Amino acid sequence: MRVIYPGSFDPVTNGHLDIIQRCSDRFDQVIISVLDNKRKSSVFTVDERIKLLEESTKELHNIEIDSFTGLLTDYAKKKGCSTIIRGLRAVSDFEYEMQLALINRKTYPDLETLFMVSSTGVSFLSSSLVREIASFNGEISCFVPEVVEDALKEKFKGGAR
Repeated sequence: MRVIYPGSFDPVTNGHLDIIQRCSDRFDQVIISVLDNKRKSSVFTVDERIKLLEESTKELHNIEIDSFTGLLTDYAKKKGCSTIIRGLRAVSDFEYEMQLALINRKTYPDLETLFMVSSTGVSFLSSSLVREIASFNGEISCFVPEVVEDALKEKFKGGAR
């Protein structure tokens, strides 16, 4: 079975990698798909996020890394995939993710969303918190892979943006 794990991954965190590793163990192929949202300002470009994901998942052999713009349902149809994976960190994530899953299924009835609960050691992580800590030169090595830590330090050289 092929699944799509979509997200902004700005940047990829150990929480994302927890879900990716567990998906890799359970599914034949995992398509990690980076959302290119033109309405959102990102620290990393889509190409940079793809490279960071490639480096962070290089030991996994059933991973494809891609990007998309527009609707996830259109992307899933294009990829011939009918299963989406979404990670849940807390109960607060569930309401939003459930709403998205129901809307997606309404517009693409064959699309299923599977929720994976984050492991307890990473359930508090979010890319936005990691970016904020990094912007003030805070310690982030326990939250992200080394390649991401280095890239964030380079982005925030000279202080917060």
